[in-house]
Amino acid sequence: MPEPERDILGGYAGDLLSWVMGRASSGDVWVTIMSNLNIVAVASLADPACILLAEGVELDDGVRERAEVQGVNVLRSGKNVFRLCAEIASLI
Repeated sequence: MPEPERDILGGYAGDLLSWVMGRASSGDVWVTIMSNLNIVAVASLADPACILLAEGVELDDGVRERAEVQGVNVLRSGKNVFRLCAEIASLI
């Protein structure tokens, strides 16, 4: 089950999944435009507090269901990656 009350400790922005796996930290907000099933697998390994889909990107039902089963929080915004990162940085 997703953990909606999870604390956000930092942030990471990236779309190259191998880089996210090796560089994102547990508790980060991971900002990306990727929406395929692999983001759930990467989040399960990297343990971010949530995945934040930028620029209005949406998940298909299969990815959404897998995220729920894996306990991965997924949020979305219409804002671009730069704007989201700036706003997140001002909050933490």
